[in-house]
Amino acid sequence: MSLSLSMDVHVPRAITRSLIAGGVDVITAQEDDCARMPDPELLDRASSLGRIIFTRDDDLLAEATRRQREALSFDGVIYAHQMRVNIGQCIHDLRLMAECLMPEEVVDTVIYLPLK
Repeated sequence: MSLSLSMDVHVPRAITRSLIAGGVDVITAQEDDCARMPDPELLDRASSLGRIIFTRDDDLLAEATRRQREALSFDGVIYAHQMRVNIGQCIHDLRLMAECLMPEEVVDTVIYLPLK
């Protein structure tokens, strides 16, 4: 089983559309009625759905880091800085991870893009 992704509200639509077109299982926070949910609840929601959350939001990254320090489990976060990682690189790296990683390999992990 490949990775299923949950996109937070800070992810450009171009990334989501391209991944879906490429066959990646993606849901947005908006589609899941979670667009206004605080970051801790958003991370819990993604984990309850068995999804890895992709974000470009520093606050969600901080929440994942806090959970790592406090040994609080979550299904995983993939983070790309808004100004340092372009949309094309995000699409490439997310597609690669969706194809190659198993969900259990990402639990309690923060992965930073770009992968290079």
